[in-house]
Amino acid sequence: MPIKRTKREHDFLLMRPPSPNRTVLTDPQRSVRLQRWRLPLFANKIAAGFPSPADDYVEKTLDLNELLVTQPAATFFGRAEGVSMINAGIFPNDILVINRAIEPTPGKIVICAVNGELTVKRLGRDGELWVLKAENPDYPDIPLHDELDMVIWGVVTHAIHSL
Repeated sequence: MPIKRTKREHDFLLMRPPSPNRTVLTDPQRSVRLQRWRLPLFANKIAAGFPSPADDYVEKTLDLNELLVTQPAATFFGRAEGVSMINAGIFPNDILVINRAIEPTPGKIVICAVNGELTVKRLGRDGELWVLKAENPDYPDIPLHDELDMVIWGVVTHAIHSL
């Protein structure tokens, strides 16, 4: 059975985004140009339990850059690999939004170069010792000590993944 749409929904689905504004985001390797696309944001919340009465009212548009990138000059993206952070909601192939301007404090998820290899872990303390904690019990924590070559590249603010 075809889906019946109101005139407003039909017009909305045909709507094209306005000319994109460009924002430059800094990546440690290169600058990346992003397009700004304003997409519709419905006023009603979408029930994850029992269905609620539908409302076709579009409250405003939503620009994913505005939602995900609060400091463009300090933000870059990376792709997750492995399953050490699955309990934090980070899965293989997720796109991570990383902000270099946020202070890496205990409890934040950070991107680090440890002995030249990048990793994503939760920054923590174990007494006086700093630790990079995995969010999967099958993976060990990485205690940070003076002999370890470690640099924090930034704090993960969002993980984007497909369903």
